[in-house]
Amino acid sequence: MSWASLSFLPNPSPFIIIVSLLLVIAIPLVLHLVIYSTTSDTLSTILLIGPSGAGKTAFATLLERGRPAATHTSQIPFTVEVSLPVKTPVASSRFRTPNDPTWEVTRKLLIQDTPGHGKLRHHAVDIVRKPQSLQGIIFMVDAADLSSDTSEGPRQTAEYLHDVLLQLQKQVTDSKSPKARKEIPLLIAANKLDLFTALPATLVRTKLENEITKIRKSRSEGLLDSGIGAKDLDIDEERNWLGQIGAGRFEFSQLEEFNIQVNILGGNVTGAEGSDVKQWWDWIGGIL
Repeated sequence: MSWASLSFLPNPSPFIIIVSLLLVIAIPLVLHLVIYSTTSDTLSTILLIGPSGAGKTAFATLLERGRPAATHTSQIPFTVEVSLPVKTPVASSRFRTPNDPTWEVTRKLLIQDTPGHGKLRHHAVDIVRKPQSLQGIIFMVDAADLSSDTSEGPRQTAEYLHDVLLQLQKQVTDSKSPKARKEIPLLIAANKLDLFTALPATLVRTKLENEITKIRKSRSEGLLDSGIGAKDLDIDEERNWLGQIGAGRFEFSQLEEFNIQVNILGGNVTGAEGSDVKQWWDWIGGIL
């Protein structure tokens, strides 16, 4: 006779009643501890990258202190610990309540800022190659600078973004088990939307896609002119082609094939009426 059958006898013994009650109380508690209270000892990390002058360091200090600090061009990466605003939902904590002792822990994360100067971008690329606790990437751009058709800013920004996305793509294509590769979502944060000359997020998408299309074409033509053999050329071109092979125009949606999700959201770190970074906070909460 099973233990469950014993508990439903017409006259169960006091011992059986006590043990049954203890099981009824203990099982939910154990499930709660195992399912909801398990947290990692390592905080999730969001990598903050982008060209110089985009507002990365000001954004990092805003998240850390609640207000942007005066900044200068970064020379080395630095990391700050931040906590999500109370009203920002966290995807992994949708079943937790503020009374849960682990609720506050799940709202903490690390923001790792990296230099945007061309000669120092290897710091960001090295981190992307070895993601470890990397949960996502924020690529910050100056939406006002992207509106220019005469400066080198838009092309240089697109080249940096192209190289980061290509590295993420290679990590999937070079892996023997692509499905096992951890997805690292990327947010293009269009900063300085408070400025009159800034492009809205939809036009930032179009501008970057157009610039990356030009970059793909020029690099492909560079390979053709390099004298590489036809067989080696096909292999090398395919490995270094961002997005859909053979597509005339690049679109961020082509990266979904490689499990790379790209979002573009606007905001401003500073401004006459203060900061507006709610959409970026919400994106961060959605990937934690």
